[in-house]
Amino acid sequence: MSEAEGDQPMGWRADVFSVLKRHDVRHVAYVPDAGHAAAIEMAVADPDINAVALTTEEEGIGYLAGAWLGGERGALLMQSSGVGNCINMLALPNAGRFPLLMAVTMRGDWAEFNPWQNPMGQATEKALNMMGVLTWRADRAEDVEPLLHGAASMAFNGDCACAVLLGQRLIGEKQWVKK
Repeated sequence: MSEAEGDQPMGWRADVFSVLKRHDVRHVAYVPDAGHAAAIEMAVADPDINAVALTTEEEGIGYLAGAWLGGERGALLMQSSGVGNCINMLALPNAGRFPLLMAVTMRGDWAEFNPWQNPMGQATEKALNMMGVLTWRADRAEDVEPLLHGAASMAFNGDCACAVLLGQRLIGEKQWVKK
């Protein structure tokens, strides 16, 4: 366990899921990601939630638009590298005035070992902002719950797109493993 994760391995990871439950999220769309693994596992296990594995992140935006039109709330869990896949689809919540809540685990950030992750990791927040998405960044465990709660409140009560960026210092340093 990394120092960023502290003594409680679920800590902030459980906070992500608890905020979604508190805001009556019924759909969790995701591309599998180690940073979101706990929230994904909890969503899959919860009979009140439709947990939908995506083949690509932008599918989640259309799926969540449909859930909202059907009267239910949803959230998109993804990695920063997937934000680039969503750029064109991010026009949908803006034009349609429907909420979009995203939790984005960061790569290409502090202590990144994979240079392939760096370009999108460095552009993630700017790209989201340019597409009209409001963003907040959590680099400390104690910031995850209040930032995600605030983003969910703004998204679902104000019909806007909001994202919380979960920094790599929070997630913990990835290690290159030679085999």
